[in-house]
Amino acid sequence: MRANHPFLRFSETLFLTQPLRTFKGLAAGYVAYPIAENREKRTVRPKIAELRRHYALPMKERRHIAVERLAAILSFAGAQVPYYRDLFQAKQFDPEKVKRDPRYLEALPYLTKDIIREQGDRMLSAPLAQMRHHACKTGGSTGLSCTIYYDQEGADYSSAVTFYARERIGKLRHRSELHFACRFPDQTIPEWPSREDFKCFAMNRSNIFFDRIDDEGLEEIWRTLKRRKPYLAHSHPSTMYALACYVQRKYGGGKTFDVFESSGELLEPHAREVIASALRCRVVDRYGLAELGVMAYEVDGNEGGLQVFESEGWPESRVSDTVPDGAHELVFTGFRNRLMPLIRYATGDLAKVVETGKGFFLTHVTGRIHDVVPINGIAHPTHHIQDMLDHRVGGIQEFQIDLRTTPPTLCIVLEPWANEEETTRKLRQYWQDAFTVAYVGHNDLVRVGHRAKFRHVVAA
Repeated sequence: MRANHPFLRFSETLFLTQPLRTFKGLAAGYVAYPIAENREKRTVRPKIAELRRHYALPMKERRHIAVERLAAILSFAGAQVPYYRDLFQAKQFDPEKVKRDPRYLEALPYLTKDIIREQGDRMLSAPLAQMRHHACKTGGSTGLSCTIYYDQEGADYSSAVTFYARERIGKLRHRSELHFACRFPDQTIPEWPSREDFKCFAMNRSNIFFDRIDDEGLEEIWRTLKRRKPYLAHSHPSTMYALACYVQRKYGGGKTFDVFESSGELLEPHAREVIASALRCRVVDRYGLAELGVMAYEVDGNEGGLQVFESEGWPESRVSDTVPDGAHELVFTGFRNRLMPLIRYATGDLAKVVETGKGFFLTHVTGRIHDVVPINGIAHPTHHIQDMLDHRVGGIQEFQIDLRTTPPTLCIVLEPWANEEETTRKLRQYWQDAFTVAYVGHNDLVRVGHRAKFRHVVAA
């Protein structure tokens, strides 16, 4: 049957009532998830237990473990990854010295997206064809996009960290979560049940698919939230902020979930306040990136700060040469992904790392900002546009929207194998004449701000 069959809609409504809601959550978290984990040949639950044990230790012991892991990934990279093998030889770098003093790491240069793109397969410890791997494209909000490859162990640890972090804020397996996702205009109604249906059941998760954040789109989102009432809702803060403003304006506020988990872009203090007040929820921030996964989380709430998961990577921050007020840029060395180790990776995000008796914390965070672009009179977030270009159009290395022209100009850097005519045809199919399309090179993309930072939208 189709996923929109009346019986399935009735079942969804039925299982949103108590006590069936709790029974479903227990069956999902403690029966379906282990089955799914086994079928997908993944190992996540033991890693969650490992994280619980690690963070039950005092910081002194955790720091020692982190330094040992730092030295281990450096030794591995120097032996197995061509780029690092050559770099270590040129620098006469000895990974064992890091165990005595982690500051020895500063003898190595910073890793950037430019280096990753330039080095290509020389960043890998083994050919992709020889192992199970997962490709993850960076968003491009802090530099031109590149692709990061995870091995299975690294991907499983990344999932475990998310599970553990949410567990710390009360999101246990039997409590439901809801994710905001892009709705594609040519999306067909799938058959039920599918692999994705079972995955969502096992995760006790549902999705809200949206493609607009005007009043009509926000009303649809609000009605869906009121019907499902998840424990945790996860989205970009700009989307949730737009919803909070709409609900406050139209309904005087309302409550449909307990926790809002913000990710993907900077959570501004004002937006946090409005979301918490209008939607009557706890707001939890996290810091993650496609290159490494979730690396910091407000596990003890806003007052506790953004705690770095030093079990997963070594944090640094360097004073930026391009920011006049002496802001710090965040740098990470990841521990888990041995297919494509990232050592001293300069994230492009501004944050300062502070070490206390409780752990490493991020302060003065300035992250990615996703703009809103009008398309045919309807407001669309840029992450929706990016999803459309990546998953429906394809063949695009990078894009930028110039709002200084009428209509806006969509500047596209094509993959070498892509075709301009075919790409234009697909763009017109989805967005008609909303954009003037220009095919450009990377050097033609506009840099904005005092840091000459890449942004998907140029407004001035």
